[in-house]
Amino acid sequence: MSTISRRTFIQGAAAGLAALPLLARSRSAVAGTKELVGDGCPDPEGIMPKRQFRGVWIATVSNLDWPSQPGLPAETQKAQLRALLDAAQGMGMNTIVLQIRPTTDAFYPSQLAPWSQYLTGVQGQDPGYDPLAFAIDEAHSRNLELHAWFNPYRVSLQSDLSRLAPNNPARQHPDWVRAYGGQLWFDPGLPEVRQLIEASIVEVVERYDIDAVHFDDYFYPYPSGNNEFPDEATYQQYGAGFASKADWRRHNVNTLVQELSVLIKRTKPWVKLGISPFGIWRNRSTDPLGSDTSGFQSYDGIYADTRLWVKSNWLDYIAPQIYWSFHFAPAAYEALVPWWAQVVEGTNVHLYIGQAAYKIGASTQSPEWSDPDEMPNHLWFNLQYSQVKGDIYFRISNLLANPLGFRDRLEQELYRHPALVPVMPWLGGVAPHHVALTQARRNPQGVELEWRAIPHDNSAAYYAIYRFDSKVRPQDVCAFNDPRQLIATVRRVESSSSQTYVDTSASQGQGYAYYVTALDRLHHESWPSNRRSP
Repeated sequence: MSTISRRTFIQGAAAGLAALPLLARSRSAVAGTKELVGDGCPDPEGIMPKRQFRGVWIATVSNLDWPSQPGLPAETQKAQLRALLDAAQGMGMNTIVLQIRPTTDAFYPSQLAPWSQYLTGVQGQDPGYDPLAFAIDEAHSRNLELHAWFNPYRVSLQSDLSRLAPNNPARQHPDWVRAYGGQLWFDPGLPEVRQLIEASIVEVVERYDIDAVHFDDYFYPYPSGNNEFPDEATYQQYGAGFASKADWRRHNVNTLVQELSVLIKRTKPWVKLGISPFGIWRNRSTDPLGSDTSGFQSYDGIYADTRLWVKSNWLDYIAPQIYWSFHFAPAAYEALVPWWAQVVEGTNVHLYIGQAAYKIGASTQSPEWSDPDEMPNHLWFNLQYSQVKGDIYFRISNLLANPLGFRDRLEQELYRHPALVPVMPWLGGVAPHHVALTQARRNPQGVELEWRAIPHDNSAAYYAIYRFDSKVRPQDVCAFNDPRQLIATVRRVESSSSQTYVDTSASQGQGYAYYVTALDRLHHESWPSNRRSP
């Protein structure tokens, strides 16, 4: 393991940069591209790890989270979203999952779908700005990833086709649409439907600087009583060669997922594909590969072969909605987490757990949810499984309500230290050059830091700020794996050759030593800068 036993400096001659340390004697460190990794470093007990995905869903369907109601002025909508992003950042999140296609509509100007009615109250009406572009800029300025959440097959929450905008593809192709359960759905068995969905997603990937494409658990609709989804004619046309309609339906969804996996990476290799399915694939009583549960089976009920998607490496992450408490007999939390951990083992797929924030305090769901420790214990339990890389919460309004004090516990205890998004090595990327920390000086607000990157190195997307007691000299990379030393992440300002940050939490009279690292958009971290003390 590399050590910091002796200070070695090089001169950044091209721009007169301050001296930079060599924290290891390797050619990659001299070149400035050595990556700071914590593999093999123990995580401190009782603290969430430095690398952890922390996401929250922001639902737009039916104005659940944002905008608070349709028809608000653009500036009001913007102010509401800024407040939500500030709250997400304050709760320690590093990712938002924003619903941009709640039905066959759009929160951005699209050639393939009308404007969402949840913006203006009228489907197809221009809200006067680009909500997705605004959301990306605001999220990234707070160093939050933005995952664009699509609902692929859902056309409308009501069943009257004539109420849709004239340019809605469902109006233009009514033969693609099926009425079911009081709603309208595209028929997943039609190749034209699959092509439309794929084109709609590629349109966003091409035009916008999103970090991921995200689906939730809606594929074929959940069963509505004993009614059959009306796709018999489509099955007769396209289902030859399949042993059953169920196999054919799974094939339709599998084909969409597999083709999207290829199309997204072909368009932008760094954009992730993530899906948050229903928490049960199959029960062990049905399939020996299934989980020790007795609940609804998504493989059979909505034709989502989630296990296949993982084993085939079609996804970059899967976030099963394990929306049940400990000891809930049909689907116990302690049974499902290890099952999913085993599924992702050996794959290039990260496992995040979908958490039911809306159930906290709702004792009618099961008595365990009245316990303020139920959800925190989910997070501590996850740490037993290295395959679990983080969590996503449904949904932000539920967190903001602070049920049983859970928001307070996120801010003050569970997520009181920032976390870096885990690296997905299969997506590529490389750690930026280390930076030169040129200044650390006290001012009335705290300690102001200033640093500079190697000239012409624009690979950094953001920076991480580390603070140690001035009497401490880190002896190896594991010191930088301690989340207690990470105090902030700061988005790179592209228009400036130098970057600044003010540590407003610095105490007067306390001696500190600071380091800064640079990270690319895929979260590869550079070697630390030189040390500076105010």
